[in-house]
Amino acid sequence: MPPARRRRASPRTPPTAEPPPAKERALPPARKSTRPPQIDDLRLGTLAEGDPADLRRNADLESVRYADLTLRHLDLTGAVLASTQLSSVSADETDLKGARLSEVHLDRVVMPVVRAARGQWRDVRVSGRLGSLEAYESQWRSVHFVGCKLSFVNLRGAELLDVAFTDCLIEELDLSSAKARRVRLTDTRVAQLDVRGSTLSDLDLRGADLAVVDGLLDLRGATVSPDQLSRLAPALADALGIRVER
Repeated sequence: MPPARRRRASPRTPPTAEPPPAKERALPPARKSTRPPQIDDLRLGTLAEGDPADLRRNADLESVRYADLTLRHLDLTGAVLASTQLSSVSADETDLKGARLSEVHLDRVVMPVVRAARGQWRDVRVSGRLGSLEAYESQWRSVHFVGCKLSFVNLRGAELLDVAFTDCLIEELDLSSAKARRVRLTDTRVAQLDVRGSTLSDLDLRGADLAVVDGLLDLRGATVSPDQLSRLAPALADALGIRVER
């Protein structure tokens, strides 16, 4: 009897490897909306009538009000003003260098020359005509300019947090080398804006009528409207070295 044939073993088929799970495509981060400045309402309380003789260098003024004054020189260098109002005060020259203002209302003031470098302003509201405002290297927090006419605002190297300009006319606004966070311009015309070397976060320019901007490449952190962008496009292309031809 012939020997039984051995059945040849069929080659084992290797298991099919499952394809690796597809990587989920990361969604782009949600677009952050521009945060508005947080401006606190002034609550000055009951104010006593101040003695004009107390308006001097290194003064310490609190809960007082000065009204309807016309001065040649208002010198409050190094002074401390808290819960204080100056209403309808006119001064040919105003010195606020190194002064500390907290909950202060400068109401309908006329001050053609204001020297306020290296000052500290917190919860301050300003209206009127200030002319030239030298406030470089200052620290401002919760400061609101309303209906002001300003020729030159020097905020070079300043630290600005929660600052607003509403219904203002500014010939030149210098923010070069400044740190500006949550700053907004509303119904405000700025003939010349300088942001060279500045650090910006939530700088809202949509409500501003801008004529000239120096330092376009340093506008990172600012918000502009589509119309503003179209007007700035030629200058931006020039700053980037882009040649536009037909």
